[in-house]
Amino acid sequence: MSPPSTVISVDFEYFSHTPAYRNARGTAPDPNIGAGAMDGLLDALNDADAEATFFVVSDIAERHPGLVTRVADAGHEIASHTRNHVHLSEIPSEERRAALRNSRETLEQTVGTPVTGVRAPSFDVPPDYFDLLADAGYEYDSSVVPCRKIPGWYGGEWSTRRPCNADQLVAGAPSTVAELPVSVMPGIRLPLTGTWLRFFGVRYTIIGMRLLARQGITPVLYFHPWEFCELPAIAGVPRRIYWRSGEWMWRALAAILDEEFEFVTARSVVEGR
Repeated sequence: MSPPSTVISVDFEYFSHTPAYRNARGTAPDPNIGAGAMDGLLDALNDADAEATFFVVSDIAERHPGLVTRVADAGHEIASHTRNHVHLSEIPSEERRAALRNSRETLEQTVGTPVTGVRAPSFDVPPDYFDLLADAGYEYDSSVVPCRKIPGWYGGEWSTRRPCNADQLVAGAPSTVAELPVSVMPGIRLPLTGTWLRFFGVRYTIIGMRLLARQGITPVLYFHPWEFCELPAIAGVPRRIYWRSGEWMWRALAAILDEEFEFVTARSVVEGR
């Protein structure tokens, strides 16, 4: 019997793209925090014979195309994380349309292969989101997090844990766009990765992966390159951002990749549903 599948997704953004940095009082000497982790990430995935999906902020492809082509050349899927990681609900609809379309076009020109998937920054999904994705030519999204409401954060909007068509989520949304939800822990309904991996520890994430696999659900995990870096002290950045970043994250990723799972791309799960 073949092992169950898991999706490793990487939100390929620099720390300077994040709201935590944009809203901080201070600045970092290097605005490209996260780029230095890419060699290690690609090596770790290669050593585990793992395929992954990189949701790339296309601003990175514009400034450092070689970084993005290296990811594609290593056999990983390239998907979109918009152009500059601005929350889509905070800009007008036409700007959202341009951010989604231009990101896809830039990434396709950079890697020379179709870009069919997208993830909204911070899982921020405005009302016209799925219509804009269809207009921009995307085939699937991975921005729905079916977690409980987290005060001051996100959650509470969605309940689906399995891949589905967008019209099963939002009345009138295009059925041509599929949704691949990000995984939450059964029962307590908190995300398996991101901040929650660093808060609760890697055993929390691995237990969640196993529980979901028993239910026939492919776990969808997400990471950021900057989480694997030793972040400099920046005035105004919340303390939770620093918790277990750097070396601890490398050990956590190694433990996850050592599990008896087949690590596959998001697109393969959507196409095989």
